[in-house]
Amino acid sequence: MKASLTRIGAVTNKEFKHLLRDVRTLAAVVLLPVIQLLLFAYAISFDVDNVPTMVIDYDKTPASSEYVRAYDASTFFKVVAHGDTLNQVDTAFDANTARVAVVIPAGFGETIAAGDKAQVAVLIDGSEPNSAKISQAYSVALNQLYDQSMTKSWAASQGLDLSGIGALEPRVRTWYNPERNSTIFLIPGLMAVIIAIVTVQQTAVTLVRERALGTEEQLLVSPMRRTELMVGKLLPWTLIAFIDVVLVILLGMAVFGVPLRGTPLVLALGSALFVFASLGMGLLISAVAPSAETANIMALMIAFLPSFLLSGLAFPLDQIPVVLQWISGIFPARYMVTIARGVFLKGSGFAELWPELLTLAGYALVMVLVAARLYGRKARA
Repeated sequence: MKASLTRIGAVTNKEFKHLLRDVRTLAAVVLLPVIQLLLFAYAISFDVDNVPTMVIDYDKTPASSEYVRAYDASTFFKVVAHGDTLNQVDTAFDANTARVAVVIPAGFGETIAAGDKAQVAVLIDGSEPNSAKISQAYSVALNQLYDQSMTKSWAASQGLDLSGIGALEPRVRTWYNPERNSTIFLIPGLMAVIIAIVTVQQTAVTLVRERALGTEEQLLVSPMRRTELMVGKLLPWTLIAFIDVVLVILLGMAVFGVPLRGTPLVLALGSALFVFASLGMGLLISAVAPSAETANIMALMIAFLPSFLLSGLAFPLDQIPVVLQWISGIFPARYMVTIARGVFLKGSGFAELWPELLTLAGYALVMVLVAARLYGRKARA
């Protein structure tokens, strides 16, 4: 046991010396997650508000002006232009100066005054489906409220008292993220994805470098076991990854106000297991890649794209095809995103997250063992 620890320590010491010789790379590895978190957090947002809206009022009556004021008073719509013809709607949509157009037909005021139903056209730019869907929902809700307001005004003018009429008043309460802020939703998942990118990509070239430097043969003829080599390679990057995890978590809480409702112990354990799993994946790539260029490309394809698209970071997993849901299970970022959101937003603990923690532990162990076996076969070939 002592001899094994000595050999692992020697490999770890060697890796640290490589890192300290290239201070710029070391600084990039430590600072890159911080920069990526800031960029992703500010660049990615699902919040929709102040949607630029154009109004075309063919009626031009006090009734139509009052209706337009309902859009002006909304915090969701922002009336930026008034037009005269429908052709101006096409121009505004093509130039992206408006995403919603409200067209009030002639006779709008007369129809309402006569007690009939007036029709209004709401045109929505569907090139951005998320904004279009939310704009449609808000427009329907706004018109329903305006209709209720007109009903009350008509009843009051007729001397009718509607206070005794029963009504349904839903009380909606959003848990975990009351403001429905997309940044609070995204950042815990971004932490997992960013750490995966850095750890996998950096360790993906560690064994390839031994071949490039011509030191692979020396390692093979030494009494060192392959598993010891893998563990020795992992330890320096594990320390750096832990530093990155702490920096990213502190940044998310201090700058973006992400709440930490759960116990830090669960988050620390999940982060440690996720780091080991990601580093193991990087070693696996390094064991089979023939060159550093190939290793970097494989790391990008395996670490970034699946972690971003198949982890539940931006899109709910139950909304993607079943085949992709199964495929997502082979990437550790899926489990870490669940752990991070559970601990940060919901206050989840071991009782709720033990399946994900156990999966990450098994994943890390399998990755290191498989990388050791494949590296041995490749070296003998």
